[in-house]
Amino acid sequence: MVRVEIDDRSGFCFGVVRAITEAERALEGSGTVFSLGDIVHNRIEVQRLERMGLRTVSHDDLPRLAGRRLFIRAHGEPPATYAEARRCGIEVIDATCPVVARLQKRVVEAHAAMRRAGGQVVILGKRGHAEVVGLTGQVAAPTIVVEGAADLERIDFARPVYFLSQTTQSIALFEELGAEIRRRAADPAAVRVDDTICRQVSNREQHLAAFAARFDAVVFVAGRKSSNGRVLSEVCRGANPRTYLVEEAGEIDPAWFDGAASAGVCGATSTPKWLMRAVADRIVALTGGDR
Repeated sequence: MVRVEIDDRSGFCFGVVRAITEAERALEGSGTVFSLGDIVHNRIEVQRLERMGLRTVSHDDLPRLAGRRLFIRAHGEPPATYAEARRCGIEVIDATCPVVARLQKRVVEAHAAMRRAGGQVVILGKRGHAEVVGLTGQVAAPTIVVEGAADLERIDFARPVYFLSQTTQSIALFEELGAEIRRRAADPAAVRVDDTICRQVSNREQHLAAFAARFDAVVFVAGRKSSNGRVLSEVCRGANPRTYLVEEAGEIDPAWFDGAASAGVCGATSTPKWLMRAVADRIVALTGGDR
């Protein structure tokens, strides 16, 4: 019999809770709400909201949405998106996470400082991620996006550097790259390392490592598109090699729990509690365990 426990600290972060709540409130009114991109990087939760009337659109769809309501998700958008919405006569519901909104302002300030110093702005983040697109779009000047040590070759170390991070990146990786940038810099004093990682996310790393180590097997629940999910699932795997990443309960393989007496269920900041409960219930059903 497998004892199954859900991590009570996993699930939506503040920014996602705020966005989902605002979307649900908007959907209670009449008509459809159009979300610019997936409202959250979790396919199952997106499908739930679609049943309520949410429709996902892209930037290319904006010209045909005149007079409609457009939802800006927690990841945020660059100023050009708001300008295009105004031009098209679209009503904007802005659910940008306050932490992301503050970082967007910080990026603008960083570019102003580097413009005066003849330097460059560098962001640790996933290229193409919605938050990173919104951050790099805050100013016309180019922003260098790095995903790991190999990307540091793109930096001109003879010039000053202002180093920031996407809110959901790993603190360990950010600190490692920040130290390496200072090591390579012609003038380490001209490097500013500004930790902009959301602590609602980063504080989960140590907790999840401890949580994962307590069980014989761990199931981490996250959407395939979730950057945060990939980072946190690897934290769990580092503490417990028998960590399995799933998007929904139907993906669970009963063989994962062979010889296991306990299983932990946890998830990303984009994973709803109801989905983790469904996964836990599925493990119980497959193994004859209990919660």
